[in-house]
Order: sequence, then C-alpha cells, then structure tokens
Amino acid sequence: METKYFLGGDKSIIVEFGNEINEGINKKVISLMKVIEKSSLKNVVTEMVPTYRSLMINYNPLNIEYDNLINKVKELEQKLEYIKLEEPKIHEIPVCYNKQFGIDIETVANHNNLTVDEVIQIHTSKEYLIYMLGFTPGFPYLGGMDERIATPRLQIPRTKIHAGSVGIAGSQTGVYPIDSPGGWQIIGRTPIKLYDENREQQILLRAGDFIKFVPITLDEFIKIEKM
Repeated sequence: METKYFLGGDKSIIVEFGNEINEGINKKVISLMKVIEKSSLKNVVTEMVPTYRSLMINYNPLNIEYDNLINKVKELEQKLEYIKLEEPKIHEIPVCYNKQFGIDIETVANHNNLTVDEVIQIHTSKEYLIYMLGFTPGFPYLGGMDERIATPRLQIPRTKIHAGSVGIAGSQTGVYPIDSPGGWQIIGRTPIKLYDENREQQILLRAGDFIKFVPITLDEFIKIEKM
C-alpha cells in the first residue's frame, strides 16, 4: 500500500503506512521514527507518536515549513530499506501468577480448557511486539499472543485494577502501568514499574521493542518490589 501523508493540525503531520494491524506495517512506522530521531529533522520535530499503522509527527512551524517537512520525511521514507537500525530491545518482565494477583487466571484456564500451569506456560513462551503505547501512560499494546489463551473481556469492568497487573482481553495481552479502571482478565502482576513519574526515564517501554514475560514466585515478587 502506498504511504499516505495527512495534515494533522497546524503543528503536525500524519504518515500512514497501511490500514491493518501487522508487524510489517508497524516496523515501517517504528523505523521511520528512529530514522527521524537520527536525522537533522530532530531539531524541528517536537514529538512523535507511533500507532499500529501510522506515525504522527509534531513540529515547530516557525523552524520549518509544512511542504519542506513533507519532502524531507518522504526522502527518509524512501531510504528506510537501506538504513541499518539497532536491534529492538527485549524487556524481560517478571510476573507472579499467584492467585493473589492472578484473580482471573482460573477463568482464562477454564474458558480455554487448560490448566493454570498451561496458561502460564503459554503466556510466558513468546516475545511480544510492543506495537504502541497508550490508554494510560506507558500501557503497551502487544502483538503475538497465542490464541489458545484468548479470553473475552469482563462484561462489567472493574473500577480499579492495580498497577503492574497483567491481563488478557480477547486475543491481546497487556500490563497496567498505573492504578486504573479496566475490563481485562487479570492473570498476574509484575513488581516492575512500567511508569514512574519520579524516574528519569518515566516510561520504561518503547514502541518497537519486545516484552518477554518471566514467571516468578510470590517471594521473588516481594523481594523485587522492595528493591
């Protein structure tokens, strides 16, 4: 599909690479973002927001004109396949699947005619692509979950899901970075803070990287949480 360029307002443009969710399209989104970060445009671009299939580029119109920006981004886009970028990072996220945290893990197991141990084994067997971040600060939208553990959302969302909770909704899995309402089936919790406003790098994850969930015991959870 031909790349499309749209006006996103008086200070932004949107580059759209396709109309579906797949790794190939998302890789183009992330690659363009990384290339822009290393180009001269980094001095006029104020922020970039990647999604499943598009990239919004915010810029300072006092430093570059709209048409000039479009032309420069198009030049970079045409060179994407020839530019070597660093390999994506794999974030190992420890998760305790104990029933104290995995309040819906039996529901997921029963829905899919599996044991709890089988759910854990399947959930921790993959590396999940971080397509984008959103919903709350640092919430990762992940791809690649095994359909064998796919489970519908809760019919009635909970008013509070604890930060660090790992959940399943349909064929997606994700992690709640902060306390918030939510309707995902909660199967565990991580002691790692994906978002911390007092940390230099407030948001731990980045679109284009991968997550690998690693099972830990309750004692290990407590020990890591205290660090």
